[in-house]
Amino acid sequence: MARRSTSGGARARQGSEAALSSAPASPYLKRSLAFFDPLDAATMAKLEAQVDWLMQDIGIAFRDDPKALEIWRKAGARIEDDIVRMEAAQIRQLCKTAPKEFTQIARNRSRDVVIGGQNQVFAPIYGAPFVRDLKNGRRYGDIASLEQLIKLTYMHPNLHHGGLVICEPCDVPVSKRHLDMLFLHMTCSDKPHLGAITEQSRAQDSVDMAEIVFGRDVMDSNCVIMGNVNTNSPLLVDKVVTQAIEIYCSRGQGIVVVPFILSGAMGPVSTAASVTQAMAEALMCCAYSQLVRPGAAFVLGNFLSSMSLKSGAPTFGMPEPIMSNYAIGQMSRAAGLPLRCGGSLTASKIEDAQAAYESADSMHSTMLAGANFVLHAAGWMEGGLCTGFEKLVMDADRLGGYQKLGAGLDITDEAMARDAYHEVEPAGHFLGSAHTMRNYQTAFYEPVLSNSENVESWEDDGEKDMRQRAYERWTGMLQAYEPPPMDASVREELQAYVDRRKAEIPDAWY
Repeated sequence: MARRSTSGGARARQGSEAALSSAPASPYLKRSLAFFDPLDAATMAKLEAQVDWLMQDIGIAFRDDPKALEIWRKAGARIEDDIVRMEAAQIRQLCKTAPKEFTQIARNRSRDVVIGGQNQVFAPIYGAPFVRDLKNGRRYGDIASLEQLIKLTYMHPNLHHGGLVICEPCDVPVSKRHLDMLFLHMTCSDKPHLGAITEQSRAQDSVDMAEIVFGRDVMDSNCVIMGNVNTNSPLLVDKVVTQAIEIYCSRGQGIVVVPFILSGAMGPVSTAASVTQAMAEALMCCAYSQLVRPGAAFVLGNFLSSMSLKSGAPTFGMPEPIMSNYAIGQMSRAAGLPLRCGGSLTASKIEDAQAAYESADSMHSTMLAGANFVLHAAGWMEGGLCTGFEKLVMDADRLGGYQKLGAGLDITDEAMARDAYHEVEPAGHFLGSAHTMRNYQTAFYEPVLSNSENVESWEDDGEKDMRQRAYERWTGMLQAYEPPPMDASVREELQAYVDRRKAEIPDAWY
């Protein structure tokens, strides 16, 4: 039997102050809105032909992992040194065994997420070494900040998935911090989350700790944890990727593989070429995951950014990465694979107008592209170097609007409001109609952090800008936090595992 706990469910409408510590009404978005597919058939054919050419003629290096090369060799690939080439038709055939959609189950089963198909799942920023908040400014991330961010992610109704490294706990040795991160995610939240990937033993620890939480039988037949890895673009897959695939997929768990391409550096300066390169790298990794275990859950990732060719700095919210989201979204659906894209991305250092514009454009394209798993949906600042506490709740506030948009146009009988037209006279108003009274609480999405009152009310409340309102929001959430229930014996077993592994692993800060 699964060892899991349950929570009480939503206490109030989405976004209300009363819902600070409640579970979301829905654990993920079941999308009705149509995808935006801008590529015509001829364009798709030309792009797909280049993807095939890269896989079968140029090839992808699989480096520092002889076991991976042997798996490819047995599958009939052509191998020269560590360059792997295979007929594109064979690669695509292998990819067909990966599921078009799958469920990652959560400790609280009401928070399970379905990844793929028409579904969209929002998760916070991943991997930032710094944090920033309005009171304490910018500083290195630490374990206390990570714990707060995990609690905020757990509590926010518009974030469905915990991610993992919401910030790097830089006060804990690199060799051991994955254990603390996993323990916090598994005990402070009951939402699904990711596991570690930076070294083979850390991936194994992630899988082993997940088995403690869920039990062997449940894990044998369900995806309970995933790893998220980046290829070493251009055209290189290192052992971090192949060993993570081996650990997660061989155990029946999921893997997300993301080519991280700054066009002009890790890919050609042209968006079309970088898109095809990203697809080729990801499809080769998908095929490898299916050689390790047919049917293993795989998510095709895209993180393609433009860059300043003056400074080399990545730029966000620009037209080129927006177009790459649309193109890869359409190509991933043609390949029958779930898609991961970035979300609320910005190069800005604080929550200013630049952050708002860039994040909105990035997230809107991610939404229209139909990304099934959105990492970095909230909290991203400074090109991913910094997690903003205010930015986390500001972004998550807007995600509720995207969820309303993604649900599509409601055309139920109630939405058509025919009874209201019988009740309201010409030149009258609908404010007091029975239909309005039945629906006023949920008719429109109301972002908690936006102030739509008159200027006099705003002045009377202290003339607070959104950063100040966001600071008060997240500090209030932490004051209201209550940990989700957890079986005491499971927690003790987890703690014992962490203590034992920490005793076995020497401290290392690299």
